Amino acid sequence: MWEKADGERLRELAQFLRTRRARMTPEQAGLPTEGRRRTPGLRRSEVALLAGISVDWYTWLEQGRNIQVSSQVLESIARALQLDADEKKHLFLLALQQYPPVSGEAAAEITPALQRFLDLQGTSPAYVTDQRLNIVGWNRIASIIYGEYETMPARERNSVWRTFTSPDVRGLLQERWEAHARHRLAQFRANYAKFAGDPWWTDLIGELNRASEEFRAWWPRHDVLNGPEGKKIIHHPAAGRLEFEQVSFVTSDDPGLTVTINVPTADGDTVAKLGKLLRE
Repeated sequence: MWEKADGERLRELAQFLRTRRARMTPEQAGLPTEGRRRTPGLRRSEVALLAGISVDWYTWLEQGRNIQVSSQVLESIARALQLDADEKKHLFLLALQQYPPVSGEAAAEITPALQRFLDLQGTSPAYVTDQRLNIVGWNRIASIIYGEYETMPARERNSVWRTFTSPDVRGLLQERWEAHARHRLAQFRANYAKFAGDPWWTDLIGELNRASEEFRAWWPRHDVLNGPEGKKIIHHPAAGRLEFEQVSFVTSDDPGLTVTINVPTADGDTVAKLGKLLRE
């Protein structure tokens, strides 16, 4: 069974490389043209030359042979074939190699459609986080419940920083603060694997170590976790006890953005309390 699956993966890898090679022209690759060609695209020898690897090695990949290929070789092939980010990731997955760490992170943009989606959630606090766990989008009720994101400095909108340093967050969560903080930290640790060594991350980790005793104690545990928290209870100073079920998903337009919606439970008066807050 595993041999069959592995054979299918290797065939997929071979076909993917052939199609990417076929779409490239010598002009696009910066190579001289040598008259009329019998088939479109680059020759295998030209891809090997551009990637700095042997022709035999590249040929074996296109033949679907079961050979071990390093991430450095895959990087060179991706550059030679001018693969975009999605294609490069696909190449690494087919070759069973860890995708290289991302250097930095582009600023997240909330599209008008996504903002309308957040606004349409009404009494369900909804927000968007990037891979750094910054809050980069929210609806009005989220801002009312969790704090005025509109006026917060950028650092305060980082949910890990705010969880470990804000007395307001501890007040909202009370006895459930530790469970929430450990969950958020485990999410942060899981995302950090993609950015290990990036200055933004190392700076924040250093500041959190200095600012929070709990962070200093828990960060070395290397707990990792993804996914929503499930049931969430908030103690709001004006509305009182609020109960939610959490739904979370990654957006299709930008896999680096996660939408979280706290849906009021059906067996309580949370909806009525939130409606009153929105009317005030």
